[in-house]
Amino acid sequence: MVFVAGVVLALVGIAAIRDIRARRRSEPPGRAVPPARHAALIVNPRSGGGTADRLGLVAECRARGIEVLILKPGQDLAGLAEIALARGADVLGMAGGDGSLGLVAGVAARHDVPMVVVPAVTRNHLAMDLGLDRGNVLGALDAFGAAVERRIDLGQVNGRVFVNNVSLGLYAQIVRSPEYRGAKVDTTLSMLPDVLGPGSRPFDLRFTGPAGERYTSAHVVQVSNNPYGRTPATLANRPRLGGGHLGVIALKLPDHPAEVRRQLTAACGHPERFPGSLTWEPSTFEVDSAGPIDVGMDGEALRMAPPLWFTIRPGALRIRLPRAEARLSLQPGFRQEGPRLARTRFFRAWQKSPPKALHGK
Repeated sequence: MVFVAGVVLALVGIAAIRDIRARRRSEPPGRAVPPARHAALIVNPRSGGGTADRLGLVAECRARGIEVLILKPGQDLAGLAEIALARGADVLGMAGGDGSLGLVAGVAARHDVPMVVVPAVTRNHLAMDLGLDRGNVLGALDAFGAAVERRIDLGQVNGRVFVNNVSLGLYAQIVRSPEYRGAKVDTTLSMLPDVLGPGSRPFDLRFTGPAGERYTSAHVVQVSNNPYGRTPATLANRPRLGGGHLGVIALKLPDHPAEVRRQLTAACGHPERFPGSLTWEPSTFEVDSAGPIDVGMDGEALRMAPPLWFTIRPGALRIRLPRAEARLSLQPGFRQEGPRLARTRFFRAWQKSPPKALHGK
């Protein structure tokens, strides 16, 4: 049953990252730029279980002449970014998770100031898609020196910026779990039997599909800043960040358990072949509902008032990267992830608790 979880979780964008090897981006590397005159880095000391303290990130910044702003609990991150720019920063960096990066990216884009991504979290998806080595946190600081700069797109929903994706339905509900932050994969797998088991219902998510057809419910809707790849090696990374389109995935499952298993088997490693999946690349997208919608935005749990209006902002953000971009590497422990997942109760529950279907009208 490993293939079942592999396909389903890949469709919601949370598991395929476990088995991705490095590949170079298809986009141009950017233009050469001189060192920052006034570099500033915002550091979330709690990200990555204290990665900044463990690696001596603050001391390294000071040795390089980079101003450090420490994010305190409850502090307004966007406001802190504004403070850094008011002090004269001409390059703004963020060391934190993807949710933090999205907030800072919104400020940097608004002021047209280049941004540096410091991957303080192992699963920093933006860093991966930019071609950064997430295992070399201190090396990312090289982008404050002589570097290369290019523009990338930003996604936006109801005025709020996201750098990776927004998930609605199943994954958004799981992200709201208090246990999710400390054990993402385990929490996801442990909750799936309940949300997809007998008596479960799809979520009240109303949208128009790629052919103009109307849907009134769904188990999963994911909207990404540029589409994800469609091959087994690129399911959870985006070949481009400057294509100027959103990527939308909606999940539709049949009612009969035998048919679910048959279709998942046929789609193993190729979710685009799954008959119940819809994928398309619009420039705008709207989701409505009768009440507030739970949202997983760049891995952060939010609740937003409908309708949700998604747009893409082409080339909105200037990104600085080290001149010699480190190649991605398979993160430690990823090779062992498949066998470990196979032992979870998720796979056993699937045999007894098949998911319900999404119905379009």
